[in-house]
Amino acid sequence: MASVQVGLWVVVLLVLLALAFDFMNGFHDAANSIATVVSTGVLKPGQAVLGAAVFNFIAIFVFHLSVAATIGKGLAQPGVVDVHVVFGALVGAISWNFITWYYGIPSSSSHALIGGIVGAVISKAGASALVVSSIMKTVVFIFVSPLMGFLLGSFMLIAVSWAFRQSTPSRIDRWFRRMQLVSAGAYSLGHGGNDAQKTIGIVWMLLIATGYTEVGATSPPTWVVLCCYTAIAMGTLFGGWRIVKTMGQRLTKLKPVHGFCAETGGAITLFIAAILGIPVSTTHTITGAIVGVGATQRASAVRWGIAGNIIWAWILTIPATASVGAIAYWLSLQVF
Repeated sequence: MASVQVGLWVVVLLVLLALAFDFMNGFHDAANSIATVVSTGVLKPGQAVLGAAVFNFIAIFVFHLSVAATIGKGLAQPGVVDVHVVFGALVGAISWNFITWYYGIPSSSSHALIGGIVGAVISKAGASALVVSSIMKTVVFIFVSPLMGFLLGSFMLIAVSWAFRQSTPSRIDRWFRRMQLVSAGAYSLGHGGNDAQKTIGIVWMLLIATGYTEVGATSPPTWVVLCCYTAIAMGTLFGGWRIVKTMGQRLTKLKPVHGFCAETGGAITLFIAAILGIPVSTTHTITGAIVGVGATQRASAVRWGIAGNIIWAWILTIPATASVGAIAYWLSLQVF
């Protein structure tokens, strides 16, 4: 009986750590949802984060838990995951999120979590314990999601420019100040639908590993879904202002029409990924869309040096978090 109690407390603490990661995910990635709508002056920061948080939570009613299933059951071979692996994964992801938030670098919470899982699993059982097909699908979309965002953002701007070629700049500005409210809401919906599910997946993984949920369960417990969507919405509500500045103004200057095109291109990418169950980076997606919109105007509109720094952060995310995840896994063996 005592050992069961100890096991339960470890599980409770890890669930709380996962929810802390989920909160930080929302906090860290709030910029993805609100940077464009704030930087164009369409909404004040407080209004933007409240709207984004609401749409983050509403996503619970829109998307199937396909991404959660990929994280929860698709990254490691059955029987490999235990409390130590989950601890290593979460510590690796949280550490990277804090570092990149502190320096105002838009990096991927999604890939930070996946890197942490990879490092912890390899530390325990070697690379053969990973489900390579699922890992590779995620790695491929490190490149595909920003490219899709870039192309869709560019296409949207070209289409809008053609459709409104007879309109005056002031009329376009007024119109797209309204339209950007719709596009920002759609992007926040996609953000919640993809990112909250990653934490749902790791908690589901934990519950299966510790016997609190059946291995053959087709969906996680309802309380896990509600807690994770609430945590990411609350994180978004508190915002991540350092990264908002990078995404909204330093990368390229945006007007409402540009913000609408970037958000719409990004939202379409996230919707497709959520339907396919692919855990993509909302950060990569919106960054690609913003760069696409800026480059469509003229190449010099994009600050390519800043874009290059962001890309380096993307490349380093999985190796860095895998290393921390492996170390955290080893340390957890000494503690519990």
